Amino acid sequence: MSFWKYSLILLLLNINFVMAQGYETQSYKVIRTFSDGEIRFYPKVMKVKTNNKSGFSSLFRYISGNNSEQQKISMTTPVHMNKNNESHIMEFVLPKRFNTNNTPLPLGSDVHVYQSEAGYFAAFKFGGYTNLKKEQIIAEKGKSILMENNIKFTDSPIVLVYNSPYNFFNRKNEILFPIYYKN
Repeated sequence: MSFWKYSLILLLLNINFVMAQGYETQSYKVIRTFSDGEIRFYPKVMKVKTNNKSGFSSLFRYISGNNSEQQKISMTTPVHMNKNNESHIMEFVLPKRFNTNNTPLPLGSDVHVYQSEAGYFAAFKFGGYTNLKKEQIIAEKGKSILMENNIKFTDSPIVLVYNSPYNFFNRKNEILFPIYYKN
């Protein structure tokens, strides 16, 4: 392989790694680990959400300046998705610097800003691109693990996606279950 081809391949493989390092990630504290999962505590954060079929584009417009301050807001990870028969909710976590006093209001009626509640969640990781079949398999496995460990959970899993669709390698996704947990 020529030097230029090798250099181009190396560059393309590293672009995704470098770009992924630039995103702020929602913070949490690991409380307990068990087979294939962990219990986490997530503090309150500001989020922006939508419940429409063009979820990503509506949220992206908000962080691109379609808000009361015409302020561009940095993308963060992960993107939260909650799908059921009635709705398809997508949420972006806003950077840590935002709170209830300084978060710009959305201009679009299909986008809502709110502060999440702090809470405990069980997290189960999986790789590759996410799809409904994969999500169902991981969710069922997660439910079994939670039942084996006598952890009460709500049956409304949330899918977390950490990578851009253009990142082809080392993709990270998770299924979160809200749980009833006392530390």
